[in-house]
Amino acid sequence: MPRLFVALPLPGRILRSLEPLERGLGDVRWLTPDQQHLTLRFIGELDQGRLDEVAEALALVEGVPLELRLEGLGHFPPRGEPRVLWVGVARNPELARLKRRIDRALAGMGLPPEGRKFTPHVTLARIRGPLSPDRIATYLMRHSLYRSEPFAVSDFHLFSSWLKPYGAEYQIEASYELVPGLDEASG
Repeated sequence: MPRLFVALPLPGRILRSLEPLERGLGDVRWLTPDQQHLTLRFIGELDQGRLDEVAEALALVEGVPLELRLEGLGHFPPRGEPRVLWVGVARNPELARLKRRIDRALAGMGLPPEGRKFTPHVTLARIRGPLSPDRIATYLMRHSLYRSEPFAVSDFHLFSSWLKPYGAEYQIEASYELVPGLDEASG
């Protein structure tokens, strides 16, 4: 059974801007560009019938196109042994509204909310082995000024994730367009 999640795609020029960040850290598995996206909601494993229900619920989510910028780096967990290296997203109220609308649509069909606070980010790497605190601190400091150029987001996707020996493989199950002027029309 696939694992499902809702995410925003990244334009090619933004993915290319991440490439200089993807070296110099030791025992990590850097994600490939086709694995990099901004996850809005992890759903988990569902059968085909429930996948279809999720796709229909997400079709009712209203949102408007938005402009985002990637900035800052960090790791999860924030304390303790790092397992995931990420680049953050500049604060954007419209992104937060879209996330809440997606959560409400999924809650309306009985899916429980995520247990963790939403921290918009793009995963760069999975950390395989222990890294010294000095090494990770040096890496984060060296790249602390990273800022992508702004980029437009006009849609979001429902993805399925299939675990493979080399990492996850993603497939778009459904796409949803963000409609200009929608919020203004609905008052």
